[in-house]
Amino acid sequence: MAAMKQREPNEPLQGKTASQENFPVASRLLARDKRDTVLAYYAFARAADDVADAPDIPAERKLADLAAFEKGLLEGTGPIQPALALRRELMNRALPLDLAGQLLTAFRQDAEGVEIATWSDLRAYCRHSANPVGRFLLALHGEDAALEAQSDALCSGLQILNHLQDCKSDWQALTRCYLPGNWMAECGCDIGDLEAEASSPGLRQVLDRCLDETGRLLSKSAPLARCIKDRRLAFQAATTQALAVKLLLRLRKRDPLARSIRLSRFDFLVAALSGFIAAMGPRRETT
Repeated sequence: MAAMKQREPNEPLQGKTASQENFPVASRLLARDKRDTVLAYYAFARAADDVADAPDIPAERKLADLAAFEKGLLEGTGPIQPALALRRELMNRALPLDLAGQLLTAFRQDAEGVEIATWSDLRAYCRHSANPVGRFLLALHGEDAALEAQSDALCSGLQILNHLQDCKSDWQALTRCYLPGNWMAECGCDIGDLEAEASSPGLRQVLDRCLDETGRLLSKSAPLARCIKDRRLAFQAATTQALAVKLLLRLRKRDPLARSIRLSRFDFLVAALSGFIAAMGPRRETT
C-alpha cells in the first residue's frame, strides 16, 4: 500500500481531493448516532485519495492499491482497514456500498491521469468524485431521494470551484488539469498558461465560462437546505451553499494564478449564520 498521510477527523471532506477545500463535512454538527458512519466514510475517502495523489508512486501501483480498497469495501476481505470499517458501517445501516464505491472510479481516473476534454467530461468526473458524498449524507439521514438532483448540483458545483481555485497547483504538483480542453482551445490558451504568474486573457475566459456554468448549478441547489428535514444536515447544506456562492464571487473578481484564493474565518461565520437561519426556517415540500 502507498503511504498514507494522517489527518484530523474533522478536516474537510468534499469532492476534489478533500485536502484543501473550503467545505467541511463537520461531522460534529451531525447527530451523534451518525458520526461514526460519517467518519468511516471520511477515512475511506481520505485514504483512497491519498493513494491516487501520491506523487512518487507509479500509476500501476496506485491502481492495484485502489483495487484492494474496492475488494475490502465490496467483499469484506483484505488488509485495507478503512474499507473494511466503512463496509461494516454501511451494511449495519442497510446503505448501498456503491455510495462509497463510486468514489474509487474518480480516484482511478486521477491515478491514470484524468483527461477533461469537455464540460460534460468534468460533470461526469464530479458524478463519481463529488456527488456520492451528498447522496451518502442524504441516505444516512433518511431524506427523500428526490433531493438527489439538488444535492448533486451542490456537490458538483463546489468541487468545480475547488478545481478552479487550485488550477495552478493541481497542474504544477499533480500534472492535472480539470479545465475543459475544448474551451481552452476555443479561447486560444493551453496547459502552458497554467505556469504563468497571472491568467492570460484566454485562460480568464475559460475560468469565467466555468464559473457561469457553476453558477447555474448553485442556482439549482439553492432550495436544497430548506427541503431537508433533518435540521443539522440542513444547516450544513445551507452553510455549504453560502460558502460556495461566496467563493464563486471571489473567483470572478480575483485571479487564481496570481494569488491563493481562500475563504476567511469571517466568511465562514457569515455563512454559518445564514445556514442557521435557513435550517431553523420552515421546511419546503420536496418537488
